[in-house]
Amino acid sequence: MNDNHNKDISPSGIDKVELKVLGISYSQIQSGAYALILAEANGPMRLPVVVGGMEAQSIAIKLEGIIPPRPMTHDLFASLMHAYGLQLMEVYIYKFEDGIFSSELTFIDRTGNEVKLDARTSDAIAISMRTGAPIFTTQAILSETGFTMESISHDSDNSPHSGTEETEDEETSREKRLAILKKALAKAIEDEAYEEASRITSEINDIENHK
Repeated sequence: MNDNHNKDISPSGIDKVELKVLGISYSQIQSGAYALILAEANGPMRLPVVVGGMEAQSIAIKLEGIIPPRPMTHDLFASLMHAYGLQLMEVYIYKFEDGIFSSELTFIDRTGNEVKLDARTSDAIAISMRTGAPIFTTQAILSETGFTMESISHDSDNSPHSGTEETEDEETSREKRLAILKKALAKAIEDEAYEEASRITSEINDIENHK
């Protein structure tokens, strides 16, 4: 699998579009959940995926480069893969139905045998971030559920209060990031990971001092 290719043609002839993890924020749609934003690798499309709090924390920690003092579940899974000679080749988000994304993990073992397993999309992405495996979806799913920043900007420009809305969006984004960092800080303190807590605190202070 070539990570530099944005699109791949599967044996079934379906266009597969490569995605990258862009960021994560608090979901405005579902209370207690977070919105993981995936970006088209070589294009403008963005794909939002609602994930739970534990999965969001696991993804956020990896995004921030934080090393937990004890391995999280997805770290343990990646370690087991390595120990038993399994390589994660790709994550494939292959279906969107009733508001839920379905994903598949493709593994290769030491002998070259291929194994495919269904997984929750949030778990699949958290594992892929720890193994470097590429993430794909279909063009149809991206067209159905994705959005572009240009379309959001256009909608804002057509609003009579677009200037106020942009300011509110920036403030909301800042508050979401602070919430994620503060949750990670609480976890670091609970685990007595004081070096990580100090680093996260510094990042929180930087954001709060640049209002």
